[in-house]
Order: sequence, then structure tokens, then C-alpha cells
Amino acid sequence: MSAALTTMIGSTLNTVMPAEVEIHPGEHPTGHFLGLTWNLDTIWVTVIAGGIVVLLGFWVRNQLTKETADQVPTKLQLIWETVVKQTEVQVEENLGRVHPYVVPLAVALFFFILIANWIEIIPTEINSDSHLLPSPTADTNLTYAMAAVAMVSVWIYGIRKQGWKAYFKHYMEPYWWLLPLEVLQDLLKPVTLALRLFGNVFAGGIMIALIGSLVQLAPGNIPIGGFFAVLLNVVWKLFDTLFLGALQAFIFALLTVLYFGMAGAEHGEHDEGEDSGAETDHAETAPTDEASASDEATPVLAG
Repeated sequence: MSAALTTMIGSTLNTVMPAEVEIHPGEHPTGHFLGLTWNLDTIWVTVIAGGIVVLLGFWVRNQLTKETADQVPTKLQLIWETVVKQTEVQVEENLGRVHPYVVPLAVALFFFILIANWIEIIPTEINSDSHLLPSPTADTNLTYAMAAVAMVSVWIYGIRKQGWKAYFKHYMEPYWWLLPLEVLQDLLKPVTLALRLFGNVFAGGIMIALIGSLVQLAPGNIPIGGFFAVLLNVVWKLFDTLFLGALQAFIFALLTVLYFGMAGAEHGEHDEGEDSGAETDHAETAPTDEASASDEATPVLAG
């Protein structure tokens, strides 16, 4: 009885589910130059995404300087200004001021990663092996490069803010024997920053491949797999590419700003100490000034 039931369930699953799903992660069309292997699709989609961000920047700037009758900004202009404003708020909260380098860097990273993630929603898949516009952030070469740019900028900022001696001194605080762990923690920051972005985008690509395999679904010789594959593909792309793609861009930019704040934290605490000391001195001298003003205001009676 149980053997017959098992056989029946197995045969049913074999007719319902695809027999085999082929997924080839990390495969790219490659070229060779200067003894190195280059992932061509990552390069051209990165150039396209970067070009879109640059064109958007020039377009928004042109809209800001153009005189119109109603003076009403467009929706895209409002989105751009909102992102820039929120970035300035985050930078000011973490660095104490709107830094002229950190704000453009964070805004550029956000919009570039956003476009690089969203570009995959364009249907450019020629076949199962060829994709003209894959998301370049699903390639660790790009995510490591962006993380390296961000973290090297953070380290340079920290050194310039605190000085060589004060910056490297924090690696030995609170105990000198924690130096290896502190250095390792700093070196792992770009790795985790890159892998966090890569892992989420890459997993989304695997899910799309799995959904595509549902085309073979035909229970009872009824070809319904194509319908479900298209439906689930649209739903997943709306959730993963649009929502999670924007979320990952936001997280990458936010962590970059936070790392800048951490790099200048020691200097910021010193400045706060000086400011509080100045306020204390002012509070101590204030009564004396008020007493002097009171003496000057006291009328002298004529004898």
C-alpha cells in the first residue's frame, strides 16, 4: 500500500515539476587584454549605467537653471533633490557638517547602484545563455571595486581629519593587544560591503533562473508552465529588482556615510569637548557681565 502510494506521488511530481534545472552562476562573455580576463557584459553595462547617471545629473541641473512659467519641478527632479537632501542630513549628522566630497560620493553610489540593479528589468535575454543587460552588481569584480573606492576614501578622510598619529593610535585602543583584530576589522569592511550587495543581486538572478525553469511545467500534459513562469517572473522582478534593488543601493550609500562618520569620530569628540569647555567658560563669565551691567544701570543719587 505504502509502496504504491510512494510510486504514485513520485510519478505525479515527475510530471508536474521540471526534471532538471541548469543554472550557470558567474559565467560571463570574456575578453583578454594585457594578460587579464575581462568580463565584457559587466564592463558595457557598467558604462551604460554610469552614462545614465551622468545624463540624469546634467538633465536635473539643466532643469534647475531653466526658467519656466509655473516653476513646478518635475517628478524626477523631486526624487533627485529628495535623495540629495536626505544624504546631506545623514552626512551632517555623522560628520558634523555637509562635507563637499562625501555627499557627492554617496549620491553617486546610490544612483549608480540603483540604475545598475534596475537595468536588469529590461527584457534583453536572447536565450538561456545570452543576456545583453545583466545587472553588473551581480559580479564581484564591480562590487569589490566600488567598496575599495569607498573604503580608501574613508581611510584617507580619517587620516586627514585626525592626522597619522591619532588615526593609527585608535587601532590600539582600548588595549594594544587588540591591534590585529582592529586592523582585520577595518580590512574586512570593504569585503562585507561588497559581498552584501553582490549576494542579494546574485541570489535574485538565481531565482529568475529557477522561475524560468517552470516553462517545462505540464501536469496532465496541460502546458501551463509558460503562464506561471511569466507571471512569477513579473512578480519577482517587481519585488527583487525594483524594491530590493533600491534597498541595496540605499544600504550601500548609508554604510559608506556611516564609515566616514566612524573614521572622524575621535576628532569629532575632541571638538565637542572644546565646544563644551567654551560653553562652560561662557557660563562662568556671564554672571560677572550681568553684574557689571547692573552696576552701570544703577542710578547715582545727587547729594
